[in-house]
Order: sequence, then C-alpha cells, then structure tokens
Amino acid sequence: MVGEKGKKKRFDWEFKISAVKMVTEGGHKAAEVARSLGIHQNQLYNWKRKFSDQGEKAFPGKGHLTELAALRRKLRDVEMERDILKKAVGIFSKPTENGSGS
Repeated sequence: MVGEKGKKKRFDWEFKISAVKMVTEGGHKAAEVARSLGIHQNQLYNWKRKFSDQGEKAFPGKGHLTELAALRRKLRDVEMERDILKKAVGIFSKPTENGSGS
C-alpha cells in the first residue's frame, strides 16, 4: 500500500497478526476489518494466507529482527561469561607454587 509522498506503508508484526486474528478468531468480516484499519482488503487476505501457511513465523520483518538482535546480544553476553568462567577455572585449578595444594 502506498501512503503519503509515494512511500510504501509498513506494518509491524503485531499489527498484521492482530488484524488477521480479528478475522480468523474474532469473527469479523475481512472487509470491515480492512476498512477500520485503513488497509486494502486484498492486503488483509494476503496476510491471512501467509499466516495460515506459516503461523507465528509469518511476517519475518522488523518485528522479528529486533527480537533476533536481542537474542544475539544475549548469546554474545552468555558466551563472554562462559569464557570468563573457563579462564577462572584454569587459574584456580593450577597447583600452588609451594606444592602444598592449599
């Protein structure tokens, strides 16, 4: 859909899912949902088809990218913590210089 100044309107994942669920679970007609949301009816039908084919994995746009970026950050942090702990175990498991072990 083209908005002001010829730019294509972008809708986030939550918007698309909620629009589809208004039709599939809410019992509303696609035409009235599309009208109330200001989108074209065919757009809603396309979203509905994608959702029925792919489920919650449909629409892997910006909504999922931010979630993916957050997961990558968390993974990087956990890997750094693991590496620090590995080094600490290596340091503390070395025998002491006096040979007493304590």
